[in-house]
This record gives sequence, C-alpha cells and structure tokens, in this order.
Amino acid sequence: MLDINKAKDCFMNYVQQFDLTNDKIHLKLIHTLEVVHTTEYLCLHENITGIEKDLAYLIALLHDIGRFEQIKRFNSFDDRNVDHATLGVQVLFDEGMIRQFIEDDQYDEVIRKAIAYHSLYKVPKGLDSFLLKQVLLIRDSDKLDNFRVKNIESIQTLFSISDADFYSQRVSKNILNDIENHRLILKENRHNEVDMWVSYFAFVFDLNFKSSYQFIKENDYIHRNMERLEFKKGLKEDMLFVEKACQSYIEEKCM
Repeated sequence: MLDINKAKDCFMNYVQQFDLTNDKIHLKLIHTLEVVHTTEYLCLHENITGIEKDLAYLIALLHDIGRFEQIKRFNSFDDRNVDHATLGVQVLFDEGMIRQFIEDDQYDEVIRKAIAYHSLYKVPKGLDSFLLKQVLLIRDSDKLDNFRVKNIESIQTLFSISDADFYSQRVSKNILNDIENHRLILKENRHNEVDMWVSYFAFVFDLNFKSSYQFIKENDYIHRNMERLEFKKGLKEDMLFVEKACQSYIEEKCM
C-alpha cells in the first residue's frame, strides 16, 4: 500500500538530520515540496488518477533526496562532484530506505528508474508506457518548479558567486545558438554561470505535457525571471533574445 501522508512524514523526518539553516538545504526542501504541488497540477490537468497519481506524488517527494547528502558533502549543486540522481538511488535502494516510504516492492523498479532518469539530458528509449509516464511527469514537474526557484533565490545561493561576477559575464555563442534552435542545453556546453542561468530557460524545449506550458504561462515565469535581474548592455541584449525565443515557443505549445 502507498500512504502518501506517511511518506511525507518520513521525508520530513529524514531531512531533520541536515542543517536546515543552510540556504542550499532549505532551497531543496522547499523545492521538493513544491515539486509535489506541480505534480498535483499536472495530474489534475492531464487526468492522471489512481496508482499512477500516487506513484507520481511519491516520486516527486523522493526525486531529489540525493541532493541533501550532496550538499552536506560538497555544499554545492554541481553534479561534477557526484551525480545527485545516482546518489538518491543509492540512499533509497542500496541502503534500503525505500521501505520507509512504501511497503510494497512491486513498484521499486519504476521508482528507481524515474529518479535515476529525472535529470538526464534525454529519456532512454524503449521504456514501457507505465514507466515512461512516470519519468515524463517527474521531469516536467522538476523543471516547472525550477522556474519558481529561479524567481526567488539569490545569485549567491544558486551559483556561489557574487552578483558583480555574474553580471560581468556574457552568454556564450553556442548557448544562444541552442536557444535559437530550441535545444535543451548540455551541462558540458556551459562555460560560465550566465550560461547556466540561460540553460534553465531552455527547459521549455524539453517539456512533455501541454499543461506544463500552461503552468509556465499562467505564472509568467519567463518574463518574471528575466525582469528580476539587472542585466545591462550586451548581457541585456542576450537575455532579451532568450526571453523572446522562449516566450514564442511557449505560446505555440499552448495553442
């Protein structure tokens, strides 16, 4: 049986071992809870019910559990230190913690793969329809809440650099080319923190449900996230280009 309220209680007990005054830890705690909310939104608007909905909620709750240990070890979100999805699978399955969240093991492989695949550049081919839906749901839900995170968190918390260093950069030409061609941006193709910032906007090119685009449009996240930062001169031109390309793409997908 899957008791989502019990699972939430177990999750909150788990995170108590970490320093919740650490901005990065706190960010990931709130992010996790908000991803559950975005999952609720998608399930409602895509008419996903029953065990599919319950599993989607549980996967949302557990998808970033590896981030907490990553931040504890490295105080960084940089997956060059350790892949947080792989670490999450280790914590849940290699260490047996998954049984605290769900007694039945018949869905273990779905949960394991959904978490392992949620942050990959591309979804592996050949997944059965049940697993694929869970993978696509968590990938969209995770990306959707990243737009909220980028709307409220400081440059220092997100990138561990000063505002001055951030604003002194320009978007790399290969990144602007990816935006123009509606491509998701590979981590290894990013050269600086401004490239990282733009790569989050490129998430719109890898969404799988129409309601995901509607969610971004309803919250006006593209414009709000650009407007909150004080870009100037050449960097401002870069960001206006990114904003226009992303907004146009979202409008097309919402039609």
